[in-house]
Amino acid sequence: MTAMLQPAPLLLVLSAPSGAGKTTLCHELLLANPNLSRAVTCTTRQPRAGERPGVDYFFLDPATFERQVQAGEFFEHADVYGHRYGTWNRELQSKLAQGRDIILTIDVQGAATVRRQAGRDPALQRCLVTVFVAPESLDVLDQRLRHRDTDSSQERRQRLAIARQEIAQWHLFDYLVVSRTIPEDVRHMQAIIEAEKMRTCRQPTHTLPFPILESDPPPLRS
Repeated sequence: MTAMLQPAPLLLVLSAPSGAGKTTLCHELLLANPNLSRAVTCTTRQPRAGERPGVDYFFLDPATFERQVQAGEFFEHADVYGHRYGTWNRELQSKLAQGRDIILTIDVQGAATVRRQAGRDPALQRCLVTVFVAPESLDVLDQRLRHRDTDSSQERRQRLAIARQEIAQWHLFDYLVVSRTIPEDVRHMQAIIEAEKMRTCRQPTHTLPFPILESDPPPLRS
């Protein structure tokens, strides 16, 4: 029997307010999906405890980041909370060329840039799936930020104010996941991935293991 060809890879863009759990969700999805690869983004902020260069982020100084922006090396980039973040073109293109599904965890600004880029590139548009992860409430988000304990009170208030603006843009995404528990969030994301992999627009031309009729079949006898 002829083996079925694989569908086009996914570029899964995962956005959420700071503290909503997108990093944890990304980690769980990578464990559950062997063909899923994370696109590592660049940032000018300092590493947090436990973060590894080249694994969690590529840490760049501001001057290097700006030189690479001017050279057109970034697929998307944005200023977030006083720091710069961006994704290299080569980080995405190399993985997509290998047929790997990619998960890209970026802020709402970055997601908007990706949508604009995809609007000019049919091949990229075919791969793109965007998901917004929202907290159950701002109170819950505030509790998560307090528990994370990496920000001052002023920084936490700033993150909550920006979160209001980001949550208001949920309707611009393909899917909305309201975060409750990690297992439930993973289950919802798995359902999205599985459904998107089966969409007809992502299937190769000859994907079925049996011939397709070139003309309509004759009517059934009554």
